[in-house]
Amino acid sequence: MTLSSHRRTVDCLGLGIAPLDILFTVPHFPKAGGKIDAVGLIIQGGGPVPNCLVGLARLGVKTAFLGAFGDDLTGKIGINELERERVDIRNVIVKKQLSALASGMIESDSGRRTIALFRKIAVKPSDIDLSALPIPKVVHLDGRDMPACMKLARWGRGLGVSVSLDIGSMRNDVSALLPLVDHLVVADAFALPFTKARSARAAINRLRRKCPGQIVVTEGMKGSLGFDGLTWHRQPAYLVKNVDTTGAGDSFHAGYLYGVLQGWPMSGCLQFGAAAAAIKCTQPGARTGAPNLKQVQQFLKKRRSVYA
Repeated sequence: MTLSSHRRTVDCLGLGIAPLDILFTVPHFPKAGGKIDAVGLIIQGGGPVPNCLVGLARLGVKTAFLGAFGDDLTGKIGINELERERVDIRNVIVKKQLSALASGMIESDSGRRTIALFRKIAVKPSDIDLSALPIPKVVHLDGRDMPACMKLARWGRGLGVSVSLDIGSMRNDVSALLPLVDHLVVADAFALPFTKARSARAAINRLRRKCPGQIVVTEGMKGSLGFDGLTWHRQPAYLVKNVDTTGAGDSFHAGYLYGVLQGWPMSGCLQFGAAAAAIKCTQPGARTGAPNLKQVQQFLKKRRSVYA
């Protein structure tokens, strides 16, 4: 594919959903039908791909976002926040619809959270002008708007760049996208039910039949397991004071992709991702605790305990 030498370039171009997060911190989850007073409130942009791009930007990586916002206050907040975080927003799509919105509760003692998502807005293939996109080193997707993801993944493969896919849970069918993926990093909440496997290792072996790339399954406090095509890698989760797990996977992806962009082996990518996720969990909100490069480097310099 012939491209103009004048096209702008980025390290990572992401396509995904972009809800605004409204998160209440509560002493404990109320019973069904009950009420409770919140002890904290965070309102900030969310979505796995935008969160990852913000995390990468804080690590010093040049990023751009391709996603849809509504022409409402929620959309303006989301776009402005990405711009403040130095994420390139020149290819953001604004539609005359309601922006996506996620609301939930964080349990203060355990750090557990429960989230409800409202999203009618979507990116269609016709929304994407490939000639206007920056040329990336990595295309990062969440698989939610599948026709658009397929278009961007095929474009990325045509350019010879890496395609990364983040899936946190079972939602829509992403099977058609898997053969195009170079870095598949998914939660066990997706990997086990999707493959009908009982362990991360068995799930990876089954995912290898569909995905030719490197595969990682994250398992929360159990850490992560990955296979790079030759070797298995186990990375424990670092033990920290857990305040909120919201966005931990997104920070893991940011750390992992940072390593990919540096040309590190999978073991280094997993370790860096685990450190970024651990630091994030010490702060409420998906983006509040996302670390910068110095914070991750200092974290890894110290001897750290891990979850057993």
